[in-house]
Amino acid sequence: MIDTYLSAHVAALADYAVKTGLIESSDRVWAVNGLLQVLDLQEFAEPEQPLDLTLEDILSRLVDFSVKRGLIEGDVTSRDLLDTKLMGVLTPRPSQVIARFQERYAQSPRAATDWYYTFSQDTGYIRRYRITKDVKWVTRTEYGDLDITINLSKPEKDPKAIAAAKSAPQSGYPKCQLCRENEGYSGRMNHPARENHRIIPVTIAGADWFFQYSPYVYYNEHCIVFNSLHTPMKIDRSTFRKLLDFVKQFPHYFVGSNADLPIVGGSILSHDHFQGGHYTFAMEKAPVEQLVSFAGFSDVEAGIVKWPMSVLRLRSEDDGRLVELADKILTAWRSYTDKDAFIFAETDGEPHNTITPIARMREGKYELDLVLRNNITTEEYPLGVYHPHQELHHIKKENIGLIEVMGLAVLPARLKGEMARLGEVLVSGGDPAADPELVKHAEWAAQLREKHSFTAESVEEILRQEIGLVFARVLDHAGVFKCTPAGRDAFLRFVGAVR
Repeated sequence: MIDTYLSAHVAALADYAVKTGLIESSDRVWAVNGLLQVLDLQEFAEPEQPLDLTLEDILSRLVDFSVKRGLIEGDVTSRDLLDTKLMGVLTPRPSQVIARFQERYAQSPRAATDWYYTFSQDTGYIRRYRITKDVKWVTRTEYGDLDITINLSKPEKDPKAIAAAKSAPQSGYPKCQLCRENEGYSGRMNHPARENHRIIPVTIAGADWFFQYSPYVYYNEHCIVFNSLHTPMKIDRSTFRKLLDFVKQFPHYFVGSNADLPIVGGSILSHDHFQGGHYTFAMEKAPVEQLVSFAGFSDVEAGIVKWPMSVLRLRSEDDGRLVELADKILTAWRSYTDKDAFIFAETDGEPHNTITPIARMREGKYELDLVLRNNITTEEYPLGVYHPHQELHHIKKENIGLIEVMGLAVLPARLKGEMARLGEVLVSGGDPAADPELVKHAEWAAQLREKHSFTAESVEEILRQEIGLVFARVLDHAGVFKCTPAGRDAFLRFVGAVR
């Protein structure tokens, strides 16, 4: 017997694909049959009246049906695997996507990325409905307007899914979530499905790389540029060359690299990659506080940026000169020790100094920001001296990577519920320490009570602003040279050591 309800939703999904240009109208019957195969259905009837639903609603109802039939389990991971498989039926082949991108790139880089970003959303690879759930605001600080995000777009796995992932067969394919072999991969309980994922080949400094968007989009057009080879992250002269070559090809984008050492690096150090996008961060807007000069580079503008982290900004019309100077600065920093400033190049043979670099085009010139990083630990600061200290861990404990360095806080999802509950306690006059969920915030809450009077109307805005101020302190902790007279003197000592 034909299920008219299901038929209507299968038809709606195929119609969506035609409307968004994922498939041609002549592909529709083929697409319907592909969807039926994934759903384990053998019959179909065209609906008398087309459904007017969002992509999220269509997929959700089809997945709900599959759960009821026992086709899949009802956990988030299993649901994601199935709805991605459905969208994979409707996603054009890689060669078709590459051709469409290149056609538009011939018009302009902007036209190409505009199309590709929309395409990545239309396929469901970027889940629009999840991104809109993220909590975002801006906090004004002495360093500019910092972007604050409580990230809810990464689905939290439930215990059942975690257990399933643990017992799932381990695989070395793909080697990591950045490898090119993810394109079209069906996924498993411990690895996301990517049937609807398409990547764009790019040549950077003569090497084969790929371009894609992050499925979680922390900021506008959040892209990832990754090496075709599964090779570890490394900051060296070639890194600067590649970053500047990328912005030469995509001048409307910035691009940067996480550092290449634990603690100060990103979450993935096993695969060489950059992150970029069409977005202006607070650090880019921050002015140069003090001009500096380097011997032999009078043609390169250089200065210390007014930013809580330690940033040297280089500018020139000649990208080759920026590469030369950046390499000199990196080489000097790798071996630099200043005991008075508690900077040690290495301890017990472990290196500590590296750089987080960011490149962009601005006013017709190449611009390169070099953020000095150091990952030394002590008994007092076992997670890192230049890392958020323990008193800030109730808000931010994770690594300060490229995105945070530039002024965007990516905060854990738990904070949404915790802040709502803390707000209630602050308004009612209760004791946060009496609540197991809030005890970590108790000391901070006591400080807030000394600063503010809380009402039901004001508490949410106050907490948001205070979280933003905590993030400013996080960046201050991560800065190797502090924004003090002594810190600036120490910074200038390093500048003088670059030969």
